[in-house]
Amino acid sequence: MDAANLILIRIDQREKAADKVQQLLTGYGCIIRTRIGFHETDPKECASGGLIILHLTPGAEADKLKSELSGIEGVRAGKVVF
Repeated sequence: MDAANLILIRIDQREKAADKVQQLLTGYGCIIRTRIGFHETDPKECASGGLIILHLTPGAEADKLKSELSGIEGVRAGKVVF
């Protein structure tokens, strides 16, 4: 079994960063096997922060994607190989 390449993304200001993150993930869409997103919800208000977990294909450009995500204001990204 191949190692699982994961990118963990924390978005602190979704309303400012979401469009840029979405554009970047769309550009890397062919290497993303699974994408899971979490954010707090409330009937009165959506939370401004969120978490995205990406499972990438083996040998994917994970370091490049992580670097580009981290370059977006309000976004932190980390790589995990499991």
